[in-house]
Amino acid sequence: MLVTATSFKPDNPTPALQQLQQFADEVVYNPVGRPLTEDELIPLLQGCDGYIAGLDFVTEKVIRACDRLKVISRYGAGVDRVDLKAAAQYDITVCNTPGANAQAVADLALGLMLSAARRLPMLDEKTRDGQWVRSTGIELYGKTLGILGLGAIGKSVAKRGQGFDMRVMAYDPFLNEEYALQHDIQPASFNQVVENCDIISLHLPLNDETRHIISREVMERMKPGTILINSARGGLIDEAAAYELLKSGHLGGLGLDAYEQEPPTASPLFELDNVICTPHTGSHTREATAAMAKMSVENLIQVLKGEPCPHALKVG
Repeated sequence: MLVTATSFKPDNPTPALQQLQQFADEVVYNPVGRPLTEDELIPLLQGCDGYIAGLDFVTEKVIRACDRLKVISRYGAGVDRVDLKAAAQYDITVCNTPGANAQAVADLALGLMLSAARRLPMLDEKTRDGQWVRSTGIELYGKTLGILGLGAIGKSVAKRGQGFDMRVMAYDPFLNEEYALQHDIQPASFNQVVENCDIISLHLPLNDETRHIISREVMERMKPGTILINSARGGLIDEAAAYELLKSGHLGGLGLDAYEQEPPTASPLFELDNVICTPHTGSHTREATAAMAKMSVENLIQVLKGEPCPHALKVG
């Protein structure tokens, strides 16, 4: 088995890792401690029956080169870096861990909102530097929160927003309107969320339809001072356009946990004190990492044993 999710460490024998080690004849770990490129993955996957994948680039080239791989078990919910069509073509099952990190990512999304609304990182830095500055922020209380993508994470963000007495609007192409209405969430179109919300939080997958879904034109239609949060996937926001609209003051703030390029080594966004940046860490809590590890190992074992796996993805 190949394990590239960086939370799996051979010197940290968690229950999930022990379960995997007992099942497998051999476990190979991520040698570099970061997401792997296709050229790095190909030699590691030779001879592997199962693969617990982090945020690696599992392209058609990688899948074509696998000689005996039967299952790719994603450690996480997103599968935008896995070529699902190629996996299906080569009869490789792909699984994920939906909902396992929902509470962790929702917590971070709310933290980014608060940090952007009050510019907390900047104030922390200035205070430590001996400066005693005054910065007038905004309250979350009474604001309208727009959620793009009402899956497990989006639903959890909605609950947190309501705890701050925020009005919640949500768009999802597969929106469960009954759930929304039962939980005091206003169903809305994409344009209604964009044009009417004070804070907009992204919880969409990245694919051909959603890449740069938050374009310059979309951001220009947002209310002046809107705070934008992306704790989902890099590539949803046109970061170059966001930089210009933040500098002009049209956008009030930006909270990012995911980037078009990861790591974002020289982003101009880093110049701005109304931009809050974290290193794709939304799911990195003790509780979420344990849940994702457990589910990803169970998914892998179920597939290799020929048992039904409830989290196997269908393509097409």
